[in-house]
This record gives sequence, C-alpha cells and structure tokens, in this order.
Amino acid sequence: MADTPDLPVIDADGHVIEPPELWGRYLESRFHSRMPRPARDETGRFGYVVGDRFVMQTASSLAERPKTADGKLPAGGWDPEQRILDMDTEGIDIAILYPTLSFFFPELNDIELHTALCRAYNDWLADFCKTDPRRLVGVALLPLNDVEASIRELERTVRDFGFRGAFIRPNPYEGVPIQHPRYEPFWQRAQELDVAITVHEGISDSLPTLGRDRSSNPVLQHLMSHPFEQMAACAGLILGGVLERHPKLRFVFLESGSGWLPYWLHRMDEHWELWSSHLRPVKRRPSEIFLRQCFISMDPDDEIAPSVVQQLGDDNLVWASDYPHIDSPFPGAVKETLRVLRALPAASREKILVRNARRLYALD
Repeated sequence: MADTPDLPVIDADGHVIEPPELWGRYLESRFHSRMPRPARDETGRFGYVVGDRFVMQTASSLAERPKTADGKLPAGGWDPEQRILDMDTEGIDIAILYPTLSFFFPELNDIELHTALCRAYNDWLADFCKTDPRRLVGVALLPLNDVEASIRELERTVRDFGFRGAFIRPNPYEGVPIQHPRYEPFWQRAQELDVAITVHEGISDSLPTLGRDRSSNPVLQHLMSHPFEQMAACAGLILGGVLERHPKLRFVFLESGSGWLPYWLHRMDEHWELWSSHLRPVKRRPSEIFLRQCFISMDPDDEIAPSVVQQLGDDNLVWASDYPHIDSPFPGAVKETLRVLRALPAASREKILVRNARRLYALD
C-alpha cells in the first residue's frame, strides 16, 4: 500500500510542550512565586520546581527532545502554526492534544496551586487550539484530588473551549485508586457532558507507581510503569463496577502499547468467572464491558497491533503519534504506522486511523 494516507488521519494522543512564558501570562499572579521553573538538584539532575516540589526528574533523564533533520527542536510542540504544518507533512488531519510538564502536577500537595495550574494550562491550550479549532482539539487537565474543582473545570473547558476529554493519570491521587467511590460524581458529570476519560501514564518521581520499587533505573521504571499502571486502572475501573454504573462513559488507555490488552481481558474474564461473589457490582464479562466502552491506543511502531485486531476486532483501537516526544518517529509516524498495518483490510485501517477516534472523542 502507499506510504501516505488516503484518509483524514486522527492523532488520538499528540502532545504540546508548555513554553516557559505560559505561566507568567496565564497563571494567576498570586501564584507566580510558585510557578514551574527549570532547576537542577544537588546531584545535577534536571527537573522543574513547582511550588515546593521537584518534579519530572526521572522523566527528564529519558526525555531528550527529538530533533528534526536540520537539528532544530520540533517547534510544533508550542507553536500552533508550525504544528499545523507538521501535521500536513505527516498526513494528520486532527490532533488531540495532551500536556508534557503538566503531567506531573498530581505530585503536588498544594491543591489550590494544582487547581490554578490546571486552569492556566487549559486557558493556554484553548488559545493554542484557536489557530484551527477543527484540527487542534484540547483535552482538559484536571486536579482530580479535588473532585468538585475537577467537575467545575471540566464543565468550563467543555462549555467555553469545546474540549473533548478529561485527562487523568492511572496512579492513585493522594493514595486513592481510580475506582474509589469519591470519584462517582465526576464520572457521572463526564458521562452527562459526553466527553472521553483519557488515562495516560507518565513516569513519576513521587506518585505511587507500579514497578518503581523494583529498580532505580529510569528505563526499567518507564518500561514497567506505563503498561502496569494502565492495566491496574483498567482492572479497577471494570472490576470495581465504575463502567457498569456509567454505561455511556468512554475510556481510552494511552501510550502503553496495545499488546497487553488481549491477555488482560482474558485474565479478567477468568477471575470474574471464578470469583464472581467478590465482584458483585459487575454483571457482565469484563471483556464485554471493555469492548462496549473502552479504547486503547497503538503507537506508530506497535508491531503487535494487527494481532490485537485479530484477537479483539477493530472497533477499539486508535492511533497515536506521541509527537513531539522522543517516542515519536517524526517525520514519518504515519508512514511507519501504514507499514505496520499494511496486512489489515482497508476498512480496519480506516477504523484505527479515523473512525474509532471520532467515536471516542465524539468529534463532529
């Protein structure tokens, strides 16, 4: 098949890189003394100080920004006009946008600052998307450790900016797992607003993170944390009854590869069948619930994705570039994906690259 797409590809998980001037311009002035600023610790490790916390140190050790062929950083991370040009180069029609530094705000222990930072980021992202609102689509950053504040911010970003999702991490916020009853009002309001819940891991310095106790090596931590945290969140949401109670709520599990999903659904089904008395809120098979309400993303080089389609069908897989992070082969992400998917029928490729993401994010 051709190396260029013949359909309007949707990037279900692209990223922005928050420019330093964002915080001075968009953050309330009373928080300026605690705004994010780059720093190094006593060992020389790079990260950011936010409030009284040092964040993003482990991630920064792996996050050498990818560069274009001319040696420059891909400015489409913070420049919306350049982002559109890069999307045109790749053959991407619509990009759903996620943060970079702001991934680490859940590590803060100051909920007032956390909430203000989320508002500032969302305001900046809304202005970023105004360059082309049809092609640049925002997902709301929320201070989930304050459920009422998260509901208010989600309502604001959907109403005022047209955002199409609510971004959360799979890790426990303040030690509270994702399936905890405290989040019930949030799930209900998100369902009423018809927005997707987008679950995205980011290697953390201080949040509870699966695998971090096994190694101090950042590569091993990244290797384990992304799929393991997503698997735990997926199981908690389904076997904890969240999706049964909110049958129209849509979830997507991003940037953890797709290969774990068939095994995990099979294992959940087995446990549900064997120990159903311990899982009274769950009336349907976990795999049936997932296929009804959930999605998972494939990366450009996700060689196992065709096997996932063979096992589970083609209705629940979306494509994500991860641009402009180091994981993304830019330029060439779409070309690489077309190579991986070349053996699938054209109708399946269209679902993965376009139709499933439209359904997930309820795009017009």
